[in-house]
Amino acid sequence: MQVYVAKSSGFCRGVQNAVDTAMNTDPRHAYVLGEIIHNAGVMQAIKGRGIKVVEALSEVPDGAAVIFRSHGVPPEYYAECKNRGINCIDCTCKFVSNTQKIVKNEYEKGNLVIICGEPTHPEVIGLCGWCNNSAHVINGESPLPDDIKDKNVSIVAQTTFSMEKFEKIIKNIKKLCEKSVAVFKTICYTTICRQIEANKLSSECDAMIVIGGLNSSNTNKLYDICKANCPNVFRLASAAGFEFDKIKNYKKIGIVSGASTPNAQTREVLFKMEEKSTEVNATNSMADVVAKIDSESKFKKGQIVTATISEATEDGLQILLPFSKKEIPLSKDELDCAAYSQEEYAGKIGDTIDLLVVELKPSLKLSQKMIKLLAEEEAQLAEIEQGKEFQIECTGSNKGGLVGQFGTYSVFVPAKEIRPSFVQDLSKYVGKTLRLRLIEIKKDRKKEIIASQRVILQEERDAKVAEREARDTEFFDSISEGDIVEGRVERATNFGAFVSVGGFDCLAHISDLSWTGTKQVTDVLEIGKCYHFKILKVDREHKKVSIGYKQLQPQPWDLAADKYHVGDVIHGKVVRIVPFGAFVEVEKGIDGLVHVSQISHERIETPATCLNVGDEVEAKIVAFDCEAKKMNLSIKACLAEPERKPREDKGEGEEGRKRTRAPRRDDEELSSWSDGAISVGTSLGDLLANAEKNRK
Repeated sequence: MQVYVAKSSGFCRGVQNAVDTAMNTDPRHAYVLGEIIHNAGVMQAIKGRGIKVVEALSEVPDGAAVIFRSHGVPPEYYAECKNRGINCIDCTCKFVSNTQKIVKNEYEKGNLVIICGEPTHPEVIGLCGWCNNSAHVINGESPLPDDIKDKNVSIVAQTTFSMEKFEKIIKNIKKLCEKSVAVFKTICYTTICRQIEANKLSSECDAMIVIGGLNSSNTNKLYDICKANCPNVFRLASAAGFEFDKIKNYKKIGIVSGASTPNAQTREVLFKMEEKSTEVNATNSMADVVAKIDSESKFKKGQIVTATISEATEDGLQILLPFSKKEIPLSKDELDCAAYSQEEYAGKIGDTIDLLVVELKPSLKLSQKMIKLLAEEEAQLAEIEQGKEFQIECTGSNKGGLVGQFGTYSVFVPAKEIRPSFVQDLSKYVGKTLRLRLIEIKKDRKKEIIASQRVILQEERDAKVAEREARDTEFFDSISEGDIVEGRVERATNFGAFVSVGGFDCLAHISDLSWTGTKQVTDVLEIGKCYHFKILKVDREHKKVSIGYKQLQPQPWDLAADKYHVGDVIHGKVVRIVPFGAFVEVEKGIDGLVHVSQISHERIETPATCLNVGDEVEAKIVAFDCEAKKMNLSIKACLAEPERKPREDKGEGEEGRKRTRAPRRDDEELSSWSDGAISVGTSLGDLLANAEKNRK
């Protein structure tokens, strides 16, 4: 035989409070208005203390004390107690008192109040008093009144009413009513739990035992639920009425009890079953049932539990957790709402809310808003698991890598996964934002994410390389040597300028910037400015392009024909001295040669005796070939010719026999020169030969 006891056993919180109050109240001059709970054994114990039970408030003497049971009373009872000096000890269940407030508020709004419940039940009678007895009471079997069609309707339920019946009534009213229908879920949470458990057990078991007072409304609801699912249902007011023979042949037996049934009565039934048969599984003892409940009431961090709102305060809510009769606070900061309103939540007393267990120590911490955050986190994690990049702030480092937090998950980035290259100092990343991609996620208790930033950086680097290679390929396919291109001067070096042409860096060597030569790029080009250049060389293998600027500029010799003519006198500077003459800079890019014979009217052995580099001189152009880039100059032609003394005749003596030196022939003079941009008419070998001949 297997016996299963419903988890929700024993007194509900409201009943427990009423019983504890009665058992601890001074019995002298103490009265209870009606049965405090529908349980004969409990009422007998209360009466045994000397507390009297009365059916009407008029039976309570002036100045005495009266206990209002958990079912609640009409508002005029409080007024009468005040007028007669009666000490009112109010044990009204908080779920009932909340329903009373709803009834009062809806009635004052002018709405028609409908109460789903038993018309003769003390709770329903009390509720009617809060709307001046104008409410329609419907138990699910009586027809709906016709006068609700054109009225605004507000629906509440007796706290122990059947949830199934309540939902049917609501559905029927909404079909009939043509105006607004406001529904307030006022059925007690424990009642709902007991009904759900009864429905489940009765569907699975061969027989059911329902323990509770015969006049207990919530116990009767449990009996009806069990009867609908199981043909073998036995109703017990206490263990005294238990007959084992009636159930001994059933293999699976379920036990449920009403909210006014103490655990002791359920325990007695179990003990009797164990006495009658050794076949009763030991796990069905009350001690084991309690142990099971205790184990299930131990919460785990990250667990979602369903709690019941029992009170609304300025600071938040008081809630009841499963398997607990003690209220615990829930801070308003942990509620999932835009702005906390005590009045709003006061209307939700009895409603259930899902809460996340955030912390267990030093005290239990619950949160509703964290559930929403967790849902958002799970959605993000799903995307992350698909490869989406996510970001965290690095909060620290250790020998192995970097650490951070993503929602409720700790994040670890191994050192080798920070970037493609080696990271020497991990601490410099603390406080920085990390861009990560998932490597591994652990959703167990540890809740850890292992991630990599390196893969993202490497992908971006590879993408840039691929993009650059594609761009370079396109660039080299579009250019050829000799093309004229436009480029922007990006930076200057001592050897040239780097110019961006179509996004590719080309080099303009400093020698290709000016025909006249320059020592600095900025003397010719301005950084950041665009110019036209000529492509000089394309090295596709090594991806190098050489360009020139001077190649698109006119050369000095190209303009010289219009500026200079034979016979012109120029002013220039000696820039170089050689054994056979001196080179004079006519202008940048144009040098002329002054042969040693054209320096002075006097015969000189070397130009250095008369000229130095840097001397400024005047000279006449004696020969000029622009196409050949040749210009010969004469300094002496600009000098006055000295007077010559007459030569004395010495006869035919030894002195006379000496021949005077023949004048220098014209062909000994160099007609023109060339050196790079400077042209020379005769070869250097001829010049040296002539010079040697003259010395002899």
